[in-house]
Amino acid sequence: MTAAFVLAPEDSALNPTPAAAPLIRRETAADAADIEALLDHAFGPGRFAKASERVREFALLRPDLSFCAEESGRLVGCVRQSEIRIGETPLIFLGPLAVAAPMRRFGLGARLVEAACAAAAQAGYRAILLVGDPPFFGKLGFSAAPTGAILMPGPVDRARLLLKPLAPDGGRALDGGPLRGAVAGT
Repeated sequence: MTAAFVLAPEDSALNPTPAAAPLIRRETAADAADIEALLDHAFGPGRFAKASERVREFALLRPDLSFCAEESGRLVGCVRQSEIRIGETPLIFLGPLAVAAPMRRFGLGARLVEAACAAAAQAGYRAILLVGDPPFFGKLGFSAAPTGAILMPGPVDRARLLLKPLAPDGGRALDGGPLRGAVAGT
């Protein structure tokens, strides 16, 4: 059995679903402490040593493109997005994504990613980059194929560097060539 999830009324166009489920809504400043606690629980202190964390140190967090899931007033999931550039091409960097352990079997992580991708596309971004699990994110349209010439700020398993085009030319640089260069802040 899978649970359904519902977005806050202002986000209902992104992913309408039945109402008896955890609420998916945009992140607010009031969520910061609960997000940090969820991330600490999900990833532990090792999360600060990852290349993804190096990106988050310089990239601009976009709470308006980031989402939280709550159930009975308790934060049970989150996905954050930040603005980056590869060369002159603006992109979104997705992550971290975390779901409380009891909620993981219900597809909440996928629903959060889908909401985040829809918001980024609506905001005009052409692609989303992340470092993550290829089997999970592959089902959501992410692939390592267009990331071969992208450099991260630190070591990363190349098979886990994934990109999802949000527009027909989303996997290409602004000049039409392949995306190449180091991930940088906007």
